[in-house]
Amino acid sequence: MDGNIRANISTGLHVTIVLKKDQKTGKLTTGVVQRILTNSRTHPHGIKVRLESGEIGRVKEILDRKV
Repeated sequence: MDGNIRANISTGLHVTIVLKKDQKTGKLTTGVVQRILTNSRTHPHGIKVRLESGEIGRVKEILDRKV
């Protein structure tokens, strides 16, 4: 699923994000969505979310629902 569309993302979803500090390298961080921070329907670089770990970044890949 596309991480650029807000409707595809919900709390509890398992995703990979790119943190602001890792944008140049493209290093991905995996976690579970705690809160969706982007208000617009879409964003070309990915919807911004806060993970349960507290990290904030843009969704690059939607992996699976939280079990």
